[in-house]
Amino acid sequence: MNHPIMTCLWFDKQAKDAFTFYESVFPDIQLISENPFTVNYSLAGKRFMHLNGGPEYKINPSISFFYNAANEAEIDRIWAQLIEGGNIMMPLNTYPWSSKYGWVADKFGVNWQLMLDHVSGDKVYPSMMFTEDNNGKAAEAIAYYTSIFPDSKTVHLSPYGEGGADVARHLSYAQFELNKQTFGAMDSSHMHAFSFSEGVSQVIVVDTQEEIDYFWDHLTDGGSPGKCGWLKDKYGISWQVVPSSLGKFMSDPETAPKATYAFLQMSKFIIADLEKACEK
Repeated sequence: MNHPIMTCLWFDKQAKDAFTFYESVFPDIQLISENPFTVNYSLAGKRFMHLNGGPEYKINPSISFFYNAANEAEIDRIWAQLIEGGNIMMPLNTYPWSSKYGWVADKFGVNWQLMLDHVSGDKVYPSMMFTEDNNGKAAEAIAYYTSIFPDSKTVHLSPYGEGGADVARHLSYAQFELNKQTFGAMDSSHMHAFSFSEGVSQVIVVDTQEEIDYFWDHLTDGGSPGKCGWLKDKYGISWQVVPSSLGKFMSDPETAPKATYAFLQMSKFIIADLEKACEK
């Protein structure tokens, strides 16, 4: 698996507006490509895709994004911009785990955890909150994911203590790597009006049908297949397993309509059928 795992954010006609906003907020962002349906970019080396998917799904705090600021001036500036029109989840303040930390849902609903005192991992990475029926399953999920993806490992597990803020031995914070990329996870037994949804999905880009079959079979085990390469794993987290050749077909005005029609008929991607549909 040579391609980075990408995060897809689902918007209703606001994909470009959200990117333009983040471009004004973050210092280390670079546009890669765009079309009426998607905007692809890199933020501090982390790949993101914004999808104009329509009103069906909403982004929520079940998957947030850590951003490790370089200094106090940077965290103050980014925080001030993100809270404008947004919703403060945890105030920017001093906490036991950081000299300065804050959690905010920005005006597009995307959740950011800003922090100083970064000690390990990527500058930007997604973090999964296991709530409701998934509460207490963060450690299990980490073991599950690291068993599937290459170049993976558990980096850090920090459980709640006895008499702490949540259930003892559930995870208050964890960090792990998939394909050498950083991810976070935590449990929360508090009442939440959200759970994992298609609003935030992880995109696995691969080169061969064998790789598609491998990830599809493992991640749908206990989960459910969707359409157009989408699936939900047994924890309800959404993934897309797509061939790298799709980008080539979608960037060509002649083959893009053919590719779109072909994959709309698919659940799991079949590369041979996609290539046959795009023959000129």
